[in-house]
Amino acid sequence: MRVLIDACVLYPTVMREVLLGCAQAGLFEAKWSARILEEWARATIKLGPAAEIFARGEIATLSLQFPNAIVPQNAGLEQRLWLPDENDIHVLASAVAGSCDAILTSNAKDFPRDFLGDEDLTRWDPDGFMCGLFDADARTVQSVCDGVLATANKLSDRPWEMRALMKKARMPRLGKRLD
Repeated sequence: MRVLIDACVLYPTVMREVLLGCAQAGLFEAKWSARILEEWARATIKLGPAAEIFARGEIATLSLQFPNAIVPQNAGLEQRLWLPDENDIHVLASAVAGSCDAILTSNAKDFPRDFLGDEDLTRWDPDGFMCGLFDADARTVQSVCDGVLATANKLSDRPWEMRALMKKARMPRLGKRLD
């Protein structure tokens, strides 16, 4: 399954690490555009200049880890598409250009299912998507999440439990499955 990942899903670190860990494990093929990556980097500015520098470093690393993930922009395709928020049309266009099966986003209201269906696309929220991956391959998802939890515990000043970490990452249903 080929999935276009929106910037709002790439930005939270734990969510990104879980999803991309599953992509690296072969559970799905991750796609994004240069513009989506730029949106992610710019979203971190509110945390300060160091956060943007760190995000750009993460983006460079992702480019090496996922060399085939970038979908080139197609301005002609963008002109024929419509969404309630015109600033999200580039995401839909990237999904279509990348022959994706789904868009992974936390922004449901700006990606109505009927408009996506016209392009043979499905919209998934990160928690629902991860629950589906868990149901299909619990062992792999558990392993990825255990690794993310271990990293979080190494980097944090307090210990994390799986359910609390997944809840903080806005994936509470996945957290319940992992308990």
